[in-house]
Amino acid sequence: MKKIDKIISKKNKSKIVCLTAYSKNFAEEVDKHVDIILVGDSLGSVLYNYSTTRKVSLTEMINHSKSVRLGVKKSLMVVDMPYKTYDTTTSALKNAKKVLKETNCDAVKLEGGRKIIKQIKYLIKNNIPVMGHLGLLPQSVKGKFKSKGKNDKEIKQLINDANLLEKNGVFAIVLECVKTPIAKKITQNLNIPTIGIGSSVHCDGQVLVTDDLLGLNETKIKFVKKFLNIKKYIKEGVKRYASEVRSKKYPSKKHSY
Repeated sequence: MKKIDKIISKKNKSKIVCLTAYSKNFAEEVDKHVDIILVGDSLGSVLYNYSTTRKVSLTEMINHSKSVRLGVKKSLMVVDMPYKTYDTTTSALKNAKKVLKETNCDAVKLEGGRKIIKQIKYLIKNNIPVMGHLGLLPQSVKGKFKSKGKNDKEIKQLINDANLLEKNGVFAIVLECVKTPIAKKITQNLNIPTIGIGSSVHCDGQVLVTDDLLGLNETKIKFVKKFLNIKKYIKEGVKRYASEVRSKKYPSKKHSY
């Protein structure tokens, strides 16, 4: 719980940095610079080209999380509970226990507010730390992704759900694609941190898919900023290797037994 307390203590003091990781190698590098590493079910679209996160299985999440765990030394490690793994309190507890036991992660993340409050309450009662997720909920979306907080009904539901999640013990809430004024209001209302993705600078922290910010994915999502074009370096390395193999420069005596 020390890591979670540390995240909560950053509220109104310093911004929380969160990124995704799906493997040990990425996790090792990301871990040096962030506060939270999220093994997101976004791995479905990023790694497997799934059309929706609904196709991601519990086995896939666990296997990738095991790999990530090997690379995480200091960050809080959070794992997404995939679609249909927390439909009831019983299934939520059974699957969350399995995730924690097999991956040694620090917490799980569930999408939704009032609709899944019984499950969230039950997990926390059974000593499983939960991160919330409101706004755009990828596991619930059919069709095009749209921002949230555009009308009075959405605004009221977002604010009520955020308060409800805090009241029932989540330690932080991801706000995805929530309109700026509403994200700001929710963040100000809560005593726990909000982690934004496409929800303005007013959130207590930010999260992005690491592959997106490095330019590994060709994405036109509004909230994604490409901080580096890593494909350029991959291309250079692979071209040099191919050239040296074909010209018999590699392997030299130095690289041979």
